[in-house]
Amino acid sequence: MTTTKKTGSAASVRTTSKTAKSLPAAKNPSETGKKIQAKPSNGHLRTALQEYFGFSQFKGNQEAIIENLLAGKDTFVIKPTGGGKSLCYQLPALLSEGVAIIVSPLIALMKNQVDLVRGYSSKDDVAHFLNSSLSKAQQKVVMSDLTEGKTKMLYVAPETLTKQENLDFFAELPISFFAVDEAHCISEWGHDFRPEYRRLREMMDRINEKVPVIALTATATPKVQSDIIKNLGLRNPAVFVSSFNRPNLYYEIQPKIKKEQTIKSIVKFITQNKGKSGIIYTLNRKTTEELADMLVANSIKAVAYHAGLDAKLRADRQDQFLNEEVQVIVATIAFGMGIDKPDIRYVIHYNIPKSIENYYQETGRAGRDGMEGKCILYYSHADVAKLEHFMRDKPLSEREVGAQLINETVAYAEAGVCRRRVLMSYFGEAYEEENCGQCDNCLHPKEKVEAKDGAHKVLQVIKALDERFAADYVFHILLGRATPQVVMYRHEQLPVFGIGNDQETPYWNSLIRQLLLEGFLSKDIEEYGVLKLTRKGEQFLKKPTTFPIILNNLFEDANADDDEGSEGTSGSPAVADEKLFNMLKEIRLVEAKKKSLPPFVIFLETSLQDMAIMFPTTLEELEKIQGVSKGKALRYGKPFIQLIAQYVEENGIERPDDFIVKSVVNKNNNKVYIIQQTDKRIALETIAKNKDLRLDALLEEMETIAASGTKLKLDYAIDEMLDEDEQDEIIDYFKGCETSSLQVAQEELADSNYTWEQLKLMRIKFLCEYGN
Repeated sequence: MTTTKKTGSAASVRTTSKTAKSLPAAKNPSETGKKIQAKPSNGHLRTALQEYFGFSQFKGNQEAIIENLLAGKDTFVIKPTGGGKSLCYQLPALLSEGVAIIVSPLIALMKNQVDLVRGYSSKDDVAHFLNSSLSKAQQKVVMSDLTEGKTKMLYVAPETLTKQENLDFFAELPISFFAVDEAHCISEWGHDFRPEYRRLREMMDRINEKVPVIALTATATPKVQSDIIKNLGLRNPAVFVSSFNRPNLYYEIQPKIKKEQTIKSIVKFITQNKGKSGIIYTLNRKTTEELADMLVANSIKAVAYHAGLDAKLRADRQDQFLNEEVQVIVATIAFGMGIDKPDIRYVIHYNIPKSIENYYQETGRAGRDGMEGKCILYYSHADVAKLEHFMRDKPLSEREVGAQLINETVAYAEAGVCRRRVLMSYFGEAYEEENCGQCDNCLHPKEKVEAKDGAHKVLQVIKALDERFAADYVFHILLGRATPQVVMYRHEQLPVFGIGNDQETPYWNSLIRQLLLEGFLSKDIEEYGVLKLTRKGEQFLKKPTTFPIILNNLFEDANADDDEGSEGTSGSPAVADEKLFNMLKEIRLVEAKKKSLPPFVIFLETSLQDMAIMFPTTLEELEKIQGVSKGKALRYGKPFIQLIAQYVEENGIERPDDFIVKSVVNKNNNKVYIIQQTDKRIALETIAKNKDLRLDALLEEMETIAASGTKLKLDYAIDEMLDEDEQDEIIDYFKGCETSSLQVAQEELADSNYTWEQLKLMRIKFLCEYGN
């Protein structure tokens, strides 16, 4: 679908977007779009298209756009990624007298575009960019080519136009037109607002106020469209809006449960799409590095890309991706704007984006050639809370905008209807099909359940708390958790305390989110996310009505690992094959007797549980099991993998992924910290406190470290707890025991009255001395 419309008419835009509705359309005649009828082509443009770019046909409304610009008229183009926006100003620039000045927000984008234009031409001087990355000598060459009239396209950053010497120089050149690429950057309601874009009209007038302007963007709600026209001062522009539907893109939302499970899912997906290019977007620099390292560890060619890298390294990595030297680029939103790689086959969002515009623009980089493009978003309430937390210190107006954009993105993620319909509706376009067949909701419709009683309970609790607490505290009351804070406020005495203990936290989390989306609750970001009842919520509380919700993300772990945290927990979930686990314990006992060692020295029970989940059948896979080093795998592993391989074959076991995700060493994790601190003889209580651990949890981590082959120097801590004779007694016991249970050890050494901590420490020492 291709439409051309008037921007001044409110009726011309149909939208359900709150963002789009809250700013009126432009009223000034100079800001109003003019309806354009495409003229029959005389063949001249198509001949030029074939000559300069090798294409025989225009795509969509490109021809009408180019004709309008060549007629000297201001033009506004909203054309989704892959629709051929760049051609709309590149071909007119080649056909016009003088040079077109193209404003672009990113240095990397300019280089990419210039390289592409030069690739179509026989002369490099046909296109240049002018920005801070060029040396004085390089700038001189650019200006010389401009003065001599050789250059038809000059890409500049907005900052380049703010320098007086540049304005004076450009004012002396014959300018064909101005092009403002990524024009959404001019709008505060856009997804990538750049304050310097606000001065573009002033700068363009100082160079040449008479030449036409073409503004282009891939994503703009009706509100953003109006904002762009107003701030760029477009004069009676023709507005060309192409359909926002990308029929070749598949949209899917995956619950983001635990960090390690999410990474495993990503590694599995990329492995299944071997040889295909993809982008993974994250919200922070650290995560890009960690994910890229994880992919490399699993034999996937990947690099990280973020604004913290120096410009040369960023450019090198971008080129590696474009040249297919790497398969995957893991990036913050600093990457991708305007990147013209047509065969990106998937875009994965590791975190929920800040807005639908962000999401649409980033997913639009998949399948630009019209072929397969998969868009997968990993969604968690924890990521949403993080985005909301980032908004707290912003000015009030910015917080309100940000909160609205986040809520709309969450509504999309939790929607149970066609995702394509939600996206297109957001941009003011109706999608008439009942089932698009290219999203998870259409292919796998989600169950709806009646949640009237649950919704009533939530509203009751919030009312009983005088609307003074955020969601996390509401969960404590619903579930009946008498935390110190709850006891301090005496809220365990409330009649509503524990009324929701028939459900788990993820259910209440999703229900509260859907109550927010339906307008029964509001969240006060200024007051740290305090939940408040709306008028609609008050009415529901007085007279409950039906409230069906989608069973979507209800299985999510509300305490999903934070990207900024440590490696995450490594406890094995209760899905181990119990029969195999018992067989592994038996063979461990046999092997331990052969070597005259206690069974726990061979492998800890947590390691056996992991084996009964992941079914490693090679020594390389065994190394990836918790608490198993390469040395331990070589020394003890062979009978275990032989047993597992036989068990898998005899029982027709389908292994989880047919591979195990290989972890990478994280220099910031607890293991390195613990080794360093024990080397310095720091008190164990202090180490635990500094890492926000209980002492028993610290000792568990230490045992895993020792079991995997790393020696810890703990004599200083042990000597404070036990004298030499006591230590000898415990060591002698461990030499002959056949169980790894410390409870049994306490019973058998009952006369000496040893504590669990004392025995645990001595067992760690035993592992260090006899197990490695």
